[in-house]
Amino acid sequence: MSSPAYPSGTVRALLDTAHVSDATRAALQARLDAPATYAPQFLAPETFALLEAVAARLFPQPDRPTQPIPLAPAIDQRLADGRADGWRYDALPPDREAYRMGLGGIQEIAQAQFQTDFMNLEAAQQDAVLHMLAGSHPPGTAWQTLDAGRFFEELLAELAATYYAHPLAQEEIGYVGMADLPAWTKIGLNEKEDREPKPEERLSS
Repeated sequence: MSSPAYPSGTVRALLDTAHVSDATRAALQARLDAPATYAPQFLAPETFALLEAVAARLFPQPDRPTQPIPLAPAIDQRLADGRADGWRYDALPPDREAYRMGLGGIQEIAQAQFQTDFMNLEAAQQDAVLHMLAGSHPPGTAWQTLDAGRFFEELLAELAATYYAHPLAQEEIGYVGMADLPAWTKIGLNEKEDREPKPEERLSS
C-alpha cells in the first residue's frame, strides 16, 4: 500500500510568495524563528517544566528529537497575556486558575499512583497518569473541584491547535490554507490550486 507524502518546505516556500498576507507571514515566520529556550512568564519554572513534560507525552515528536515544535511556551505566554477564547465551560474556572489547578492535579495523580512526581516517571507511567486524567475520575483533591475530563479536553485542544499552527506541522499534513490571498477557485472533488502541494506516492513501511 502507499500513502500520500508532501514535499518538505512547502509552507516555508509559500511564505516568500504573494499568496500569503503580511500579517500571516509574520506570524508563521515568528513560529519558525522562535528561540530554542523560553523563560516562563506566568507559570512557575517547575510547573512550566511539568507542562512541557505533559505536552511531550500527548504530542510526542520522535522525528524531531533535538528541536521539537515548542508547545508549552505558547500556553504560558497566552496565560501571561491574559488572553482567552472569550468563553469557557461553566465546569471550569478561568484559564489561569484552571491550568494551575490542573497541572497540580496531574502531580497528585502521579503521587497517588506511583508515589513520585510526574517528571520522575518513565514514559509508560506518565501515559498511565494521563489516561487516568482523561478518564474523568482521577485521584487527588484538585479534581474534587476541577472537572478532570473538561480540563483534559481543553488542554489537549490547545496543544493540538498550537502544534498545527506551526509551519512544520502544516507541512506534515500538506496544509496550505494560509496561502489564501488569491482566493480558492478549485473547490470540486480532488481539484487543487496550483499552489497546493501535490501528493507524492511512497511505499509505507
